[in-house]
Amino acid sequence: MPAISPTASGKFRTPRERARAQTIADIVRLGRQHLAQHGAAALSLRAVARDLGVVSSAVYRYVESRDELLTLLLVDAYDELGDEVDAAVGAVADGDFRGRFAALARAVRGWALREPARYALLFGSPVPGYQAPAERTTGPGTRVVIKLVGILDAAYRAASFAAPEGRALAPALAADLEAIRGELHLAVPDALLARGALVWTSLFGAVSFEVFGQYGAGTFTAPDELFEHHIAVLADLAGL
Repeated sequence: MPAISPTASGKFRTPRERARAQTIADIVRLGRQHLAQHGAAALSLRAVARDLGVVSSAVYRYVESRDELLTLLLVDAYDELGDEVDAAVGAVADGDFRGRFAALARAVRGWALREPARYALLFGSPVPGYQAPAERTTGPGTRVVIKLVGILDAAYRAASFAAPEGRALAPALAADLEAIRGELHLAVPDALLARGALVWTSLFGAVSFEVFGQYGAGTFTAPDELFEHHIAVLADLAGL
């Protein structure tokens, strides 16, 4: 069951639509709270209904299952993260590609540290028994990486990057990169796009290690400085 969408004017046409949209928003808000308190695997529509002050059968008229609630929470989190990244990158001058990448990285980390449970839903262990519907989650879920690739592509088009050393690519990898380039209308060459994939996974790996406490207590007493070092190294790797 898809969430209710506003009309092109941004407003719901009828009081009933507005009331339905508000109820779904309340369910998502409570779902966020339960996610933070109990984790995704323990998410329960019955518990959400109890906090909403209605019987569980009433909630099912708006959100048909736990999986539907998880999907709404996924899209909600992906879009909030994407919005924060867009705002951070947009605040940096167009031609400052290294600065735009740094803004993206800091926005991802900042959101993840503020929202560890929602970050875990997006990038942690899969929820047992749940399969995210690609038609609803792929768009929101790729916003950050598309923004990152856009920075690399813009730097390449502006001739404002350090070209990586040439390295032969396996035919299957080259075909994958060609497909990505065609889908996103990129000019960036294979070698740089492949490095972009490494930058992307390294960035989220560093954030995940911090959010999930994988470094170990007390290993790094200056996490901000460590992350800034990561940003600088990854920007160098990307040729920015």
